[in-house]
Amino acid sequence: MAQQHIHYGTFEDEYDSGPDNMDAAGPATSADVIPLRRTSSAHEKAQSEAGSTMSGEEHGERPDTPTSIASAQAGVKRLEAISSTWTKTALYVAYLGIALTTWATSLESQTTTNLTVYATSAFSAHSLVSTVLVVQGVVLSVVKPPMSKIADVFGRLEAFSLSVLFYVVGYIQQAAAKDVRTYAAAQVFYSAGQTGLQILIQIFIADTSDLLNRALVVTLPDVPFLVNVWVGPPLADAILHNFSWRWGYAVWAVVLPIAFLPLGLTLFINQRRAAQRGLLPCSPFEGKTRWEVAKSLWYELDAFGLALLCAGFSLILIPLTIGAGASWNSPSILTMLAIGGICLIAFPFWERSKTLAPRAFFPRALFENRTVLAGLAFAFFYFSAFYLSVYPYFQSYLLVVHDLSVSSAGHIVQIFTFSATITSILASLVIKYTKRYRQLVTAGTCVYVTGLILMVFYRTRDSSLTAIMGAQLLIGIGGGLCHGPAQLGVQASAKHSEVAAATAAFLTLLEIGGAVGSAISGAIWSGNIPQKLQLYLPAESQDRAADIFGSIQLASSEWPMGSPTRTAINQAYQETMTKILVVAVCMATPCVFLSFFMKDYKLDEIDQHVKGVVIGGPQESVEPVQAGPSSGQTTRLLGDIDDDDSDEHNDTVKQNTLSREAATILGQKQRKRA
Repeated sequence: MAQQHIHYGTFEDEYDSGPDNMDAAGPATSADVIPLRRTSSAHEKAQSEAGSTMSGEEHGERPDTPTSIASAQAGVKRLEAISSTWTKTALYVAYLGIALTTWATSLESQTTTNLTVYATSAFSAHSLVSTVLVVQGVVLSVVKPPMSKIADVFGRLEAFSLSVLFYVVGYIQQAAAKDVRTYAAAQVFYSAGQTGLQILIQIFIADTSDLLNRALVVTLPDVPFLVNVWVGPPLADAILHNFSWRWGYAVWAVVLPIAFLPLGLTLFINQRRAAQRGLLPCSPFEGKTRWEVAKSLWYELDAFGLALLCAGFSLILIPLTIGAGASWNSPSILTMLAIGGICLIAFPFWERSKTLAPRAFFPRALFENRTVLAGLAFAFFYFSAFYLSVYPYFQSYLLVVHDLSVSSAGHIVQIFTFSATITSILASLVIKYTKRYRQLVTAGTCVYVTGLILMVFYRTRDSSLTAIMGAQLLIGIGGGLCHGPAQLGVQASAKHSEVAAATAAFLTLLEIGGAVGSAISGAIWSGNIPQKLQLYLPAESQDRAADIFGSIQLASSEWPMGSPTRTAINQAYQETMTKILVVAVCMATPCVFLSFFMKDYKLDEIDQHVKGVVIGGPQESVEPVQAGPSSGQTTRLLGDIDDDDSDEHNDTVKQNTLSREAATILGQKQRKRA
């Protein structure tokens, strides 16, 4: 669920736009700064780089790093070349493609979320629903960094296509799974495709929008949830009653590729247009031997750094969820935890080495960026609490303790998504007009924590559904207020060449937090439910404890409400859920304090130098804080002034600038005479 950006240039950049004049362009004063609306060529961008760099002091929290435009990776250069060929129509079609893709993926997620408990129960493994979510969380976490790297090294179109392919393979595997192991293994491909599309859509929006409008534009992928949260549960119910849960996965292998076509074709056509104009950079592997290509990929993809990150989190998260079913003294579990910890400790040291990681996934400057570090920690704790309070067992709790149907339980669970989506849209409008974000992060976090505390007291067997929905609504409002603005703050503190890495890092920590939350939920659930069932079940159903624990259908429908066995099941579920919610409150509380460590940027004063046609309008700024070197000019959609007005404005600025220059020369001559 959220982001933003703005491009400024000088009169000299616009007036002396020829390559011969670019190096001579001097630094601009605040009076010279005006919005630019035309896109310069890739050659002009390269030539102008020398005259547009800033010192570390001018960047504030965004010091110069090797990942500048001069050292941008091939995929970034390809994107900038393609962006220079965008037309307004092409950009609108691309966003239509994003809308269709996100509609398909959101409806799929709202449908299959309600099928997961039945898929695992079909294999008599309902308790493994948290393990499935941990596998998803691990893959969602570890795939984002390499996918953002693939996008930077090879290009956005190539990365998008790979993600859709993974998605389709995952759907087919899940639909054809014959046991829980195959079903869990399918999560690798499914989650890789899901997280790939998620990060790439965020990067595409960052590439094609300015900061001030990005918070609004970035809510577009969430808009389909306003409808699909209500459509998904009944659709899942209909699939279960008329077909089988397998069809609920198989259908999306056809729907998603069709939905992706407008975006894919637009990227492909503009890439060909850029190639025909000679704007695409040469392949970084051209003229190299296989060994040289392998060596180049090793450094370009930061292969070992990503391996450390992936291995570290995988080896820690998986044991957390299976630990309840095995001895914590088991050598294999202890070995995995130890190696995982060593990998995570080694990761920052590797990434900060210019020799070992010249193309680090996580740029060295970001390690010293207070806003980025606070934002990443915020993402981790925020989503940990989410996966303790909303997923993975809230729906199971509603099905059993409150005896609701799949559709009704799904609707209550999705109150969070619905309220968070509406709130995030409203929050983005507030950001657009106040040009600030941090106050929303702090306020939203306070509301989020308050909602979780209320859940502890009102998510009980005796509570009304209204009270349960009220608490769910409150955390949804809090999440909508804080999540998007927090991501925007992280992006605002990075240069354009670092935005992909910063966004990937934020979303990676978000998913890691979710995986940790799922793992803790699974450990609490698996460690408490079986014991409590043995303790509370009457004698006639004591021998069914393992079956009840393993099947949601048995727990929710075999015994009527009020019967001794059902009362015992409900009590076991209730006491376990309360424990999970207490942990959720503890995980969410640090978010309040972390929000104060994020710098409160004035977003209209930040220039990340997005190139080409972008979503946004010219903004007035007194002293823009640059987020990186720039030379390209920008065409803005949804602008506040038309081209004629812009030309008039630019002519006026040129005349004023020439007058200032003439006054300066005259003053110098007078001083010489004196």
